[in-house]
Amino acid sequence: MIWEPERLDDQALLSAGDPGAMLPVVASAAAQVRTAHRNAGEADIARLAQDGRPRAIVVTGMGSAALAGDILAVICGYGAPLPVITVRSGRLPGWVGATDLVMAVSCSGRTAETLAVAAEAVRRGSSLLAVGAQDSPLHAIATQASALFVPVEANGPSRANLWGMAVPLVAAAGALGLVQTDPDLFEGVAKGLEDMANRCRPSSESFVNPGKALAMELAESVPVIWGATPLTAVAAHRLALQLHENAKYPAQWGALPEAGHNQLGVVEGPLAERDIFAESANRTIRLVVLREPEERPISLLRVVEDRDVPVSELAAEGAHPLERLATLIELGDYASAYLALGYGIDPTPVTAITELKSRTSQ
Repeated sequence: MIWEPERLDDQALLSAGDPGAMLPVVASAAAQVRTAHRNAGEADIARLAQDGRPRAIVVTGMGSAALAGDILAVICGYGAPLPVITVRSGRLPGWVGATDLVMAVSCSGRTAETLAVAAEAVRRGSSLLAVGAQDSPLHAIATQASALFVPVEANGPSRANLWGMAVPLVAAAGALGLVQTDPDLFEGVAKGLEDMANRCRPSSESFVNPGKALAMELAESVPVIWGATPLTAVAAHRLALQLHENAKYPAQWGALPEAGHNQLGVVEGPLAERDIFAESANRTIRLVVLREPEERPISLLRVVEDRDVPVSELAAEGAHPLERLATLIELGDYASAYLALGYGIDPTPVTAITELKSRTSQ
C-alpha cells in the first residue's frame, strides 16, 4: 500500500474510500454525548446512590468498552475515596463481592467476556450497572437481576461509539458523589467535540485541518505515543488502538514518567536511524506526545530531539478534564481515519478481528 496524501483533499476519493462512513460516525461524537447523558437520566442513574457508596467500582469490558472504564478512572482521579479498576478479561477478581459495584460495558451487549463477568457479579451479589445494546444478552442479565441498564444507541462499529459507553459511567460517578457532573458539563464536552469535528471536517484542507495534518505526520513512520499525564495517557492509548483498527497501522503507546524508564530506549535503535542519502525514506519512529495546557516542558524531549527523532506535540483543549480528554480523542479518531484513507484503506472493517471472533465463538 502506498501513502498518497493528495487523497485527503479529494472529496470524491474520501467518500469512495469510506463506504462504512467512518468519518461521519466520528463526527457524531457530540451527539453521542448528549444521547448517552439523556439515556442515563431516563434510566434513573441516580438510583445507584440509594444503597450508599460502594467499596470499589469494577468496570468490565473489552476494547473501547474497557477504555470507557479508563476514562472513568482518570476523571475520578487519584483523590477518589474508592478504587476504580478495569477488568479486560472474562474473570472477575476474587475479592469482588456484595459491597462492590460492577459496571458491565459492551456496545453490542454480546461480548462473551463481559457477559461472563456480569453473570458472575450477579451470583456474588454485587451491584450491577449494565451499558449496552437494547434487547441484548447483557440487557437480559440486567433485567433478570433487577439491575440498572443504560442503552447504547450505536452507529457504526463499537469503537466508534466510545462516548455512548463512557458518558453513563461518568454520570454514575456523579450520582455517587465521586465527581461533579451536571448538564452543563456534558453540554460543554459536546460543544468541544463539535468544534473539533468542524476543524477536522473532510472539506477542510490539509494545511488547516488538524486531523489531516496529524495523519500526514504519522504516515510512513512508526508512532510511539506518550501521554504526559494520566489523562493524556488514556488519549494516547485510544490513539494507538484507533491506528490499529482504523488504519491497520502499528503503534506503541506509553505513559510518562514510566515510558522514560523503558520505551525511551527506542530512540537509539535501528528504527531511529535516518539515512539522508537514501533514494527513498526509511520508516523511522515518530514520537507523539500528548499533553495538557500550561504543563511544564518535558525534560526528556531534549534527549529525543538531540537524537534527531521527529516529535509531534498535541495539546489538550478545554477547562474540565473530560473536555480536554474528549478533544484529544476526537483529534486522534479523525487522524486514524484519514491515515487509513491516505493509504487507500477502508477504515471501518477489521477482517482479522471479525475472523477471530467467528473462530472463537464456534
